[in-house]
Amino acid sequence: MEIHVLKHRPAGYTYLIDMMDLADMPLWHTSFVSSSGTHRSEVHAGVIKDIYPARYWPGETVGDHLEFALKYDGVNLGLLAQIFEKVSQDALTRYIKSKPTGKYARRIWFFYEFLIGKQLPVDDLTSGNYVDALETKDYYTVQNGKKSSRHRIVDNLLGSKAFCPVVRRTEKLSELDSSDLRKTCEDIITVYPPELIRRALTYLYNKETKSSFEIEHIKPNASRTQKFIASLELAEKEDFCEKERLIELQNRIVDPRFKDSDYRVSQSYVGQTIVYQKEIIHFICPKPDDLPGLMEGLIASHKRMKAGNVSPVIHAATIAYGFVFLHPFEDGNGRIHRFLIHNILSLQEMIPRGLMFPISAVMLKNPTNYDASLEAFSRPLLQHIDYRLDEMGKMTVENDTASWYQYMDMTPQSEAFYEFITKTIQEELVEELRFLANHEHTKKAIQDIIDIPDRLINLFIQLCLQNNGSLSAKKRSAHFDFLTDEELSAMEQTVRDGYNRPD
Repeated sequence: MEIHVLKHRPAGYTYLIDMMDLADMPLWHTSFVSSSGTHRSEVHAGVIKDIYPARYWPGETVGDHLEFALKYDGVNLGLLAQIFEKVSQDALTRYIKSKPTGKYARRIWFFYEFLIGKQLPVDDLTSGNYVDALETKDYYTVQNGKKSSRHRIVDNLLGSKAFCPVVRRTEKLSELDSSDLRKTCEDIITVYPPELIRRALTYLYNKETKSSFEIEHIKPNASRTQKFIASLELAEKEDFCEKERLIELQNRIVDPRFKDSDYRVSQSYVGQTIVYQKEIIHFICPKPDDLPGLMEGLIASHKRMKAGNVSPVIHAATIAYGFVFLHPFEDGNGRIHRFLIHNILSLQEMIPRGLMFPISAVMLKNPTNYDASLEAFSRPLLQHIDYRLDEMGKMTVENDTASWYQYMDMTPQSEAFYEFITKTIQEELVEELRFLANHEHTKKAIQDIIDIPDRLINLFIQLCLQNNGSLSAKKRSAHFDFLTDEELSAMEQTVRDGYNRPD
């Protein structure tokens, strides 16, 4: 009889998922314990698989594997909530009482009561040092978190039970330094005269508005464009992350027929119709009954991070992406998502006063990366939602889904957002300011050649740039037939010199 020996036993979260038959979002780290060999790591599609030697085997109890998970697999609040719903309270209590001062036992105890909202039959601790709920070297956290004397734990999480994102300090994010980003910004704008920056601001507001609408393949009329620009101009002055302000903002930027007076009351989803009654579903939004609590949690998380000195980039990423994943309105969610980026970065003083980051332009230029940042959450979520569509395309979600939106690991979104911010500052902003400076210089040089209205100078530059530095005969005949050959030649050369175009 042939005997098969399992060489690698799952440990930590992987063990608990198998044992309890849990549904889980993709893990960024999985653990196994080998019967022989040394510690080794493998990376596949961004997931780290660690195989530990036999001495690492934690034991056979749920408590043993919970401790192992927190130690090696990290803090996964959504998965912990599922585990705690199924674990025996007696077993968990015995484990905590067996290690009353252990930092991992105290964290497990704290997380249980934080996530489940029930107290275990364990006496309050009366002595011992406080430990952080999240290790600050591994996670982004709020400073001066509230102390839980019962567990001797400092609650430094980014949110509350209602909505609590988690962001890991990955190698990519380890380069993030908001003060350096702001200084880079300031260094860029000091190269240009203040008058040019003031004129550039109007252009950048228009560009950001156009790009934000274009991402959604929308061509707004002049009125909607101006309303969005007016809102962006307020972004550096007022906090819009309040229910009333968000509704007000939604009303300003959508078609008047689709204004909301409250959060949506119908089930929304993002899909693509292939043929009649055939839909490809890309994303399913939270159930409308869950929205009030989730949005209240998102707003509370915003306030907590604002007061807790969290990195502006992490703050903006978690709230802006959190907002679009919650999708609280029937229309306008994507534009508000991108608006909140400006609002939070301005409130956190990462953007110098009087400057606009054209971040939507960067997202528009990098659609694959932007879509990937959204799909990192939306795609795996689909496999956990039971739904049906009727013949009119109305969706009904049949299972409980709130916890998937409450406890998002927003590390992938934060990494993508950090790249967008970096590109915005180092590339897009530099290019736009340089282009505008060239335009001002070229315009003045053309005025020295011939005194014509600004409107015609702007048109001349535009037409030349579209034709590699020269004005086509057709465009000359249509718009500039009054120019002499000498004037035309000199003006074309001025454009080429101004924008470094070849002859």
